[in-house]
Amino acid sequence: MDSGGVESLPSSDVIDEDEIHPLQHQYPLISKPPNNNNNNNGPSTTSVHELLECPVCTNSMYPPIHQCHNGHTLCSTCKTRVHNRCPTCRQELGDIRCLALEKVAESLELPCKYCSLGCPEIFPYYSKLKHEVVCNFRPYSCPYAGSDCSIVGDIPFLVAHLRDDHKVDMHSGCAFNHRYVKSNPREVENATWMLTVFHCFGQYFCLHFEAFQLGMAPVYMAFLRFMGDEMEARNYSYSLEVGGNSRKLIWEGNPRSIRDSHKKVRDSHDGLIIQRNMALFFSGGDRKELKLRVTGRIWKEQQNPEGGACIPNLCS
Repeated sequence: MDSGGVESLPSSDVIDEDEIHPLQHQYPLISKPPNNNNNNNGPSTTSVHELLECPVCTNSMYPPIHQCHNGHTLCSTCKTRVHNRCPTCRQELGDIRCLALEKVAESLELPCKYCSLGCPEIFPYYSKLKHEVVCNFRPYSCPYAGSDCSIVGDIPFLVAHLRDDHKVDMHSGCAFNHRYVKSNPREVENATWMLTVFHCFGQYFCLHFEAFQLGMAPVYMAFLRFMGDEMEARNYSYSLEVGGNSRKLIWEGNPRSIRDSHKKVRDSHDGLIIQRNMALFFSGGDRKELKLRVTGRIWKEQQNPEGGACIPNLCS
């Protein structure tokens, strides 16, 4: 953060073959499906699931599944990382596919790994991975843009994390009025920014305001992100306004979900963008100090039962 002030107004590493050890999952493993078959003559779903676990990375294996001459298996990603040698018996792996295990995997149906977070879906083994990439119950990444924060979690957890760990300002209500002051507007570092969280309509929204270099000159940008999924975000709209000297700029749109990274939203220019000359004009005076006041509001679109058109629902 620079000297400007903000006010709120009312992996590709190679693994050495002697140092192979399982990697930790980023999230806890889901509980294995119970085996209700009392017949002990056949393998349980749990045991088959364990067979499909790569001994190096501990992730589930997908075709091509490789095996050594002694029948030990591992995933295709780890095959190149262990110098083409079996991590179990150290024999050369070659290019042998374990077609039998690949065929067994086709017959499995497993719950989403986010079932503990509420996902009720069950998928064929080979469809499960694709679903988990876009699962609505997967954890969210921290929306804080000022550091490479790796924290993930659900929305209540992230709100507490932003408040307690990043010391982000929290506000209730759907209207905002902020002033951004910068003593030397001709000097700007990339990602000079601020973040404020608003709580309204039972949801949380992140208001971003930042200065960054675009071409040869700084620009100032404000945009809103919704702390939830993209489909939910479309139920809300927001407006941003900045002005001075009897002129003003207005932006209206839907907030982007925090599923889209801060950088993705900023680089798409999906928000209120103020060029430096315009920002200095709004600031008035001798144009040597930047003083921008950004106001705005959030509203929820409601379906009109009579005409079918959307009507805004403004919070009080």
